[in-house]
Amino acid sequence: MLNNKSVLITGGTGSFGKNFIKTVIKQHHPKRVIVYSRDELKQFDMQNSKYFESKKILIRYFIGDVRDYKRLKLAMEDVDIVVHAAALKQ
Repeated sequence: MLNNKSVLITGGTGSFGKNFIKTVIKQHHPKRVIVYSRDELKQFDMQNSKYFESKKILIRYFIGDVRDYKRLKLAMEDVDIVVHAAALKQ
């Protein structure tokens, strides 16, 4: 189902998002994965982690907020599947 697809994960740097991405990479062969989140530091840490750095898959990191329609629309260009894992925590 995810093979050869572009997958965008909102909240991709959160605990669910990261584990979902690991599962996708392990069990499928997506064309690319887009990590969409508000947290620059978490994206930086994820980019530089040995696990994600070693994968031979195109992982793109996109800073944005799901409440920003224009930014989200830009991130979703040529995306086949969206997994919404973003959360607003109190």
